[in-house]
Amino acid sequence: MPTTPVSAPSSARAVRGGLAAMAAASALGGCGGGPGAGTAHTVGLPPAAVEAPASPAAGSPVPARLPLHGGPVPLPLELRLPSLGASGPILAVGLTARNEMDAPKGPAGDPVWQDAFWYRGGGVPGDPGIATIAGHVDDVRGRPALFAHIRDLHPGDPIVVHDVQTSTDIRFTVAQVATYTVQQTTQPAILTSIYGAGPVAGTGPQPAPDGLSHLTLVTCAGDFVHGSYDHRVVVYAQRAG
Repeated sequence: MPTTPVSAPSSARAVRGGLAAMAAASALGGCGGGPGAGTAHTVGLPPAAVEAPASPAAGSPVPARLPLHGGPVPLPLELRLPSLGASGPILAVGLTARNEMDAPKGPAGDPVWQDAFWYRGGGVPGDPGIATIAGHVDDVRGRPALFAHIRDLHPGDPIVVHDVQTSTDIRFTVAQVATYTVQQTTQPAILTSIYGAGPVAGTGPQPAPDGLSHLTLVTCAGDFVHGSYDHRVVVYAQRAG
């Protein structure tokens, strides 16, 4: 699936309450153009019954309090998947007017298909908690996009969030790769494993129960049916060291 100037903090609030979040998240959107498709669809995430966006720690390359309802924001970060030989810039994305996670798209050949999209209503990569990054599986012509092969990751494989300004890395290690049907992704337990309990419950990003830093990667899989893929691939990773 797949995400621009920095805009000022917004006072707009998303829908409150976990039940509202679950209802609105009942179907994850597509995360690619699909074979021969003329349009792409957004990547579904809990439509943020989140009271506030993530608040990065001092010194983080992520700007503080980016609004949830606003356009994508380029970050000085790059997602690297060494075992796949893939990498791409990271954009911070919020919510669309329909309260769905933004997943920027463009015409064939647009570089956005090779970008990664960090959901700024969840945790910050490297901080205690769960950070979620989505990416497109293919473009409008069905050609491979950045996350085309994340299903081929294996436990122990590295994932790196690279700060291009300081040349420092936040390193993660893959723990599990799971495939879910779209219907399964409506289940509270699975939503929580992907996005964290805070965004799902409507309380904003929270530290993980184990106090560790987690990263999930999300994209589409399966068959392209009625304008969207019918499965999701989720890669679960934990900060190395």
